[in-house]
Amino acid sequence: MHRYIVSRILLVFPTLLGAAALVFLLMRLIPGDICLVRLGSGGTSFTESALAACHAEIGIDKPWWLQFVNFIWGMARGDFGISMWSGKPVIQEIATRFPVSLEVAVMATIIAVSIAIPLGTISALKQNTWIDLLVRTISIAGIATPAFWLGIISILFVLDVSQAITGRPWMPSIDYVPIWKDPIRNLSIVMLPAITVGYRYAAVSMRMTRSAMLEVLREDYIRTAFLIGGLVVTEQVFNLNGIGRLMVQSVQNQDYTLTQALVMLVVTIAICSNLAVDMVYAWLDPRISLK
Repeated sequence: MHRYIVSRILLVFPTLLGAAALVFLLMRLIPGDICLVRLGSGGTSFTESALAACHAEIGIDKPWWLQFVNFIWGMARGDFGISMWSGKPVIQEIATRFPVSLEVAVMATIIAVSIAIPLGTISALKQNTWIDLLVRTISIAGIATPAFWLGIISILFVLDVSQAITGRPWMPSIDYVPIWKDPIRNLSIVMLPAITVGYRYAAVSMRMTRSAMLEVLREDYIRTAFLIGGLVVTEQVFNLNGIGRLMVQSVQNQDYTLTQALVMLVVTIAICSNLAVDMVYAWLDPRISLK
């Protein structure tokens, strides 16, 4: 068992290195130049010397291999550099938005588990009955429905219901407030996005619960990736200033350093959660080995 745990821990490092190399390469294959966008915003003109100075300032004038070495060395030290777009430390950019995404993710997970486990269990117990058919229909609908469409429909639903009750449409303010400062306002902001993400997350988990396939349940990265993907789209729809929206903006602005840091954050969470599950299984069942 100890050999299995050690081998799983050692696999984390080449996996992170491979993910870092992939995101580094993909970002530089995207056509365009962030300095052209920065200097040319607002229709202003600029000289070649100003463009070269911008390249030198953000470090993209260096060879690719040197940029990659600096990226890996900074990541190893916990220093993800400065955002090429805002000029602020990447850690600061992430830290200001992380609480929003974390709260939505936690609430969505609670909602998903509350829906998926009971319905998935009932569906398995009532196999091939109308209850099973209904649960499977709900699950398939959740998987097939795009996150952005579900978010828009939920917004329209709230607007229509509020207009029918109060006589005018209502939507909560999009200015995020921490839950410890104003719980009611906080929940009014994050509840709808959490329900949207939670339903789609529950749709996947319902099928897993019903199938009771240990091999699938152990693939924790599937659920993590699905949850993160839902956050990226949902935060755009609901205009939440979280990690998902920051990732979209960083890609649009071709902010290499910020995009690389965000992708590595997601990859690290997925790898660590998968590693934790493997270690728990190895502890519960000592028969598990590398074979």
